Amino acid sequence: QVQLVESGGGLVQPGGSLRLSCAASGSIFNIVAMGWYHQAPGKERELVAVITGDGTTNYADSVKGRFTISRDNAKNTVYLQMNSLKFEDTAVYYCNVDYIDRRSRHYLVWGQGTQVTVSS
Repeated sequence: QVQLVESGGGLVQPGGSLRLSCAASGSIFNIVAMGWYHQAPGKERELVAVITGDGTTNYADSVKGRFTISRDNAKNTVYLQMNSLKFEDTAVYYCNVDYIDRRSRHYLVWGQGTQVTVSS
């Protein structure tokens, strides 16, 4: 089974930067999309950024111009470069992968979450 391992979270000052990584292990035949979500206390999990199999990217309005999603296909890894961080970016960030295995079965797998705290 595919597992996702996240890293790169931490404490950063407003205006600073972090780069999150999410590495997928296991057998993946075809990635439909990989994405990043965040969830703040008392709020629902919401989409931050997604990159589809054809390379198309989409971002939440709140992070446009500040965050960049990218991937390394050889490593099955997705990254989220976060610049100009704001207090309101504080949340647990989760990656996910939407993929199809070699037997044409469709899966959606979530990472364990990594805490991002923006504080002065």
